[in-house]
Amino acid sequence: MTDTRNLVKLAMGTALAAAFGGGAAFAQEVTLRLHSFLPEQANVPQNILIPWAEKVEAESDGRIDIQLFHAMALGGTPPELMDQLVDGVADIVWTLPGYTPGRFPRAEVFELPFTMTTAEAASRAYWSLAEETMMEDDFKDIKPIALHVHGPGIIHTSDPVVEVSDLNGVKLRAPTRVTNQMFAALGATPVGMPVPAVPEALSKGVIDGTVIPWEVTGALKVPELVQNHTEMGGDKALYTAAFVFAMNKDKYESLPDDLKAVIDANSGLETSAQFGRQMQEDDAPERETALDLGNNVITLSDAQTAEWRAAAAGTIDAWIAEMEGKGIDGAALRARALELIEDASM
Repeated sequence: MTDTRNLVKLAMGTALAAAFGGGAAFAQEVTLRLHSFLPEQANVPQNILIPWAEKVEAESDGRIDIQLFHAMALGGTPPELMDQLVDGVADIVWTLPGYTPGRFPRAEVFELPFTMTTAEAASRAYWSLAEETMMEDDFKDIKPIALHVHGPGIIHTSDPVVEVSDLNGVKLRAPTRVTNQMFAALGATPVGMPVPAVPEALSKGVIDGTVIPWEVTGALKVPELVQNHTEMGGDKALYTAAFVFAMNKDKYESLPDDLKAVIDANSGLETSAQFGRQMQEDDAPERETALDLGNNVITLSDAQTAEWRAAAAGTIDAWIAEMEGKGIDGAALRARALELIEDASM
């Protein structure tokens, strides 16, 4: 009888230990769906999104499983990604605020012409400014993981572009509302579209060129579709585009504290800086590919770039005035963004 009681106690003890004593099988496990618009072979998925997902999975001891859906595999179009995130269709998305014009007005400050120095510095500034002014306004409905920009925006066209007047009448794809306004002011005919639509639009003559960073040109086969690529001189880029990598707020709040800590450890200032830095590092190999194809890479001198700076200044003034109409101090926002970029560039 004693042996039987001991066996019963042992069995009960083992069950209790498994249930309450740290048994891994009873720890909460979570599956997160990460949705983005670029194909899997592009640089951002390969060098940013997939490594980030693998790192989170490893640091959670496998309790977080991240399912990656590239190239809009969950359905919809790139401009719908933010709504998919808020509505819970996806748990995490990587997208551009500029795909939903007017929804994230403060983030546009980093897209203004001749604002960015390097993608890493601007990405640090973007996260820092968001902590000061955007988290409770622009990003109140989501849980930002990283806020970053890409490397210098480049003009890729069928015909060479050197002077501002060379853009007159050129049907040019630009990524965001601010960049469309700028290129319209510079004489181009802006054609808004998400970046996955660029190859077909170029091949069919719907557009004469596009403005994107070097890093994505290979995935879109841009150097095979146009042969001229114009880079600005000086220490600031003609433009950049702002990105958001974010999580559904309710999904984040539903996580146990230890899994929230894993997400938090892979979020924030340093993650934003890493994303921006990686995007700019991926520019060089793609630029080299264009040169290997015999394409014409035009790097403007500082004097030539000065013409572009002067021509683009009106876009900054117009944006500041527009923000004031929305009750946002655009001048102060831009001044702070420039200050944070300068600090991060040191």
